[in-house]
Amino acid sequence: MARNITAGIDIGTHHVKVVIAESGTGKSRSHPTIIGTGFSGSRGLRHGYIVNPGDTSRSIASAIRQAEKAAGVRIKKAYLSMGGVGLDEIRSHSEITITRADSEVTDLDLEKVLADSEKRIRDRTVNRKVLHAIPLSYRIDGEMVLGRPHGMKGTKLSVEALFITCLEQHLNDLIQAVEAVGIEVEDVMASPLAASFVTLTKAQKIAGCVLANIGAETVSIAVFENNIPQSVKVFPLGSRDITHDIALGLKISLEEAEQMKLGAITGTSVPRKQLDEIIAVRLRDIFQLIEAHLKKIGKSGLLPAGIILTGGGTGISTIEDLARASLRLPSKTAAINSSERMLVKDASWAVAYGLCIWGNTQESESNGLRLARKTGSTLLSWIKQFLP
Repeated sequence: MARNITAGIDIGTHHVKVVIAESGTGKSRSHPTIIGTGFSGSRGLRHGYIVNPGDTSRSIASAIRQAEKAAGVRIKKAYLSMGGVGLDEIRSHSEITITRADSEVTDLDLEKVLADSEKRIRDRTVNRKVLHAIPLSYRIDGEMVLGRPHGMKGTKLSVEALFITCLEQHLNDLIQAVEAVGIEVEDVMASPLAASFVTLTKAQKIAGCVLANIGAETVSIAVFENNIPQSVKVFPLGSRDITHDIALGLKISLEEAEQMKLGAITGTSVPRKQLDEIIAVRLRDIFQLIEAHLKKIGKSGLLPAGIILTGGGTGISTIEDLARASLRLPSKTAAINSSERMLVKDASWAVAYGLCIWGNTQESESNGLRLARKTGSTLLSWIKQFLP
């Protein structure tokens, strides 16, 4: 019997992480067992963009070899995450006439109204690729639908939809870098959504929360409510900016600054208060950007499950307190919600492992997030996961 193996590749500006996982008949399909991990420093990227394809491919190959050696298997296919400052969102509205003579809403109507909604944003997606098409809410004859509209009756069906897009050239470059090392890319998912599989509970997603991934050069957020992604945004600054601030403020090397940021150097002549203030200034900048975006989408101070922090930048000891004060929301550092903690050290692996979970549940109706296959094609089996 063939083994059910999935692999996830998370290509960040600072590190490349690869997770290989396996599920079997006696295991939960939604939480495959991690059997191998690989890690390497990223080369050839800037703010998530590939600037040197050869260097990037070598970094990917190194991480894959480590994961394959640990797992004892060779992988030929993998799921890939998409992050970087090119990731963005567009909202759209559409209304259609229900097609059946008896006025009953069918799967065809749901496909048609979402496709029409995407057509309406074509002039805003030049040079961009739609990764995710997410129906946020439906109305029938102007009345909000609570639950699935399928099978209900009316004359007009309308949808409010969220489209998550990326720069098409950036997407193509990433896929080519992976395929250059002999790995076929099965599909691509926005990094913040992949991480949510591992770091957020269903209760948090239903109540309302924001997942913030603080990377080396970018901060990405995903806002959830009613178990549906409401917004995805990436900001062009990250934990490396904090390191630079410390190096400039204290006149020390970048290596020392990085260690001091993470609390690895103690007993120095630098007052702790001075160091904390340098770190706090930049973190406040990050949280102000998040707060401004939450205000823009009408969610400021209105997410009961608060902000969940993940990524390499969350090793700073004061980060939870600063997030709580800046956003006026509950704050906590993410932990991997599975039994796999022994194989991955922290939630910075959440994106790669989340890709494995998603890939493993492609044919299941149980997961709360489904991507249109092959980055952009509309599939009803995916759309159903987002029906209110």
